[in-house]
Amino acid sequence: MNARTTRTLAAALSLTAALAISGCSSDSGSDGEKSGKPEMKVSGAFMPEPVNDQMAGGFMVIENASGTADKLTGVTSPLSGDVQVHETKNQKMQQVQTMDVPAKGELKLERGGNHVMFMGLKNKPKVGDKVAVELRFEKADPVKVELEVKERTYNPQNDASH
Repeated sequence: MNARTTRTLAAALSLTAALAISGCSSDSGSDGEKSGKPEMKVSGAFMPEPVNDQMAGGFMVIENASGTADKLTGVTSPLSGDVQVHETKNQKMQQVQTMDVPAKGELKLERGGNHVMFMGLKNKPKVGDKVAVELRFEKADPVKVELEVKERTYNPQNDASH
């Protein structure tokens, strides 16, 4: 074997090893983890039927299955030009600019706790309607969700089908 053949063989082996190593690591995790962005999934999204056209609440669970923490930074909806994120502390609600969505965890927006608030509704949705919203995050791509309008007394913890 001459020196040129040896170099060619060494280069081919190095390339094969590099491809094998990169192939093993690139398929672990979701598409969101490959791109470095968390991927959010939403479940249980609903809005109790509003009493009037002044305000309404929105509730859901935002799940972050990735290993990267993120923050909910805003919510928009055609129903209202002023959609706010509220936290509830010591039985008082207040608007916040962001809300944490932990890595491999979830952010629960629920009655009596943290929630989305729609101020100055453009119309008053009825039971059975769907309200479109877009959730915006610091790192993850925006997520479009439909909130199903439920009876005012609806409580997902008491829902037998849940």
